[in-house]
Amino acid sequence: MDEIDANVGLIFDKLDLWLDGFFKLLPNIFVAIVVAVFFWFVGLGVAKLVRQAAIRRGRENLGEVAGSLFRWSLVVVGFMLAVTIVAPSVSPGDLIAGLGVSSVAIGFAFKDILQNMLAGILILLRQPFEIGDQIVSGGHEGTVEKIETRATMITTYDGRRVVIPNSVIYTDSVVVNTAFETRRSQYDIGIGCNDDWDKARDIIEKACATVEGVQSDPAPETIPMELGDFANVVRLRWWTKSDRASQIHTFGRVLQAVYIALDDEGIDMPYPTQVHLFHDQTEETDGDRRLQREGWPAGRGDVPKPRHAASADK
Repeated sequence: MDEIDANVGLIFDKLDLWLDGFFKLLPNIFVAIVVAVFFWFVGLGVAKLVRQAAIRRGRENLGEVAGSLFRWSLVVVGFMLAVTIVAPSVSPGDLIAGLGVSSVAIGFAFKDILQNMLAGILILLRQPFEIGDQIVSGGHEGTVEKIETRATMITTYDGRRVVIPNSVIYTDSVVVNTAFETRRSQYDIGIGCNDDWDKARDIIEKACATVEGVQSDPAPETIPMELGDFANVVRLRWWTKSDRASQIHTFGRVLQAVYIALDDEGIDMPYPTQVHLFHDQTEETDGDRRLQREGWPAGRGDVPKPRHAASADK
């Protein structure tokens, strides 16, 4: 059986060679650490300046995102320079090429995260809505609380938080209820078919105009909308402040004021009504359509004889 000759001296020679190489690289390592730390603090300073500039322009969220991007970009550059200092044989081109291949792999692995991040940056740049706006998106409605690179957070009117991915907000439709200072509301009101249209409309408009929260310009207006089965429908439209609290509270006050005003003036607000006609089969005029007042009156042409007349002819 062959014996294995373990030369312990070779092991120590190898370790000694490594230590010599390490000590030779110590100055490079020290410089690399200094460069990395320098770029780290430069990144922090640039991020702070970007945030302050954005705050002065009222774009605090955009400043946070842009500051983070500048900071980490400088940190990556500093790391790459530090690697080339420690290992001079590695060129910046090699690092960039390797970073490009890694970026493709990372892009496939974190596609959704990167998509939300890009959508968040575009939302912050274009500003379709701002912090404090009230929006409707994906079936959720509430006040925008925070816009992050991954998602937008809204607080619903009943005190819950909804986290919506930025890619959903950016690709789907979003209703911004507070995009403008005022907002229009409307309600359809039924009045009696025999009531005067002009009088009822005047009462409705005046009652609405006196309600707290209703804007005077443009003034409330009414539009005849329908000749219904049991009522004539008038649509009332008025303007309020665009926030949800003002809109919903004013809405309730308008309905109450209009109802009271119409009732005081004797304008009918009818309920759905159906008319059923029952013909008495015991009267002498039973079956004689010439003597019936409703339901099935006599028409032109031959009129069938009433039942008692037809029986007498037999």
